[in-house]
Amino acid sequence: MTANVHQYWVYMMSNKTRSVLYIGITNDLYRRYNEHKAGTIKGFTQNYKCHYLVYFEEYQNVNEAIAREKQLKGWIRARKNALIATVNPENRDLAEDLGWIGE
Repeated sequence: MTANVHQYWVYMMSNKTRSVLYIGITNDLYRRYNEHKAGTIKGFTQNYKCHYLVYFEEYQNVNEAIAREKQLKGWIRARKNALIATVNPENRDLAEDLGWIGE
């Protein structure tokens, strides 16, 4: 018998000019990215057009992912920017790297 493997992502979305950041958690990063891109998520991300995936981390444990999301939300913007720069120094839409652009 195999154990169920769960996947959760803590992610950061930004707008075109990268002037705002949204931090969230999901169990389906592709679906959630597309929801952001389509503007179907009411509130902050829709108002600020957070359509660009600039950072994400994967977790198997939902509690660890929730704790990380809360931690990141508590950071100042400079620290978040530094974290993004460790994996995405050009602040690109990582959906391109994942092959999601143009689908």
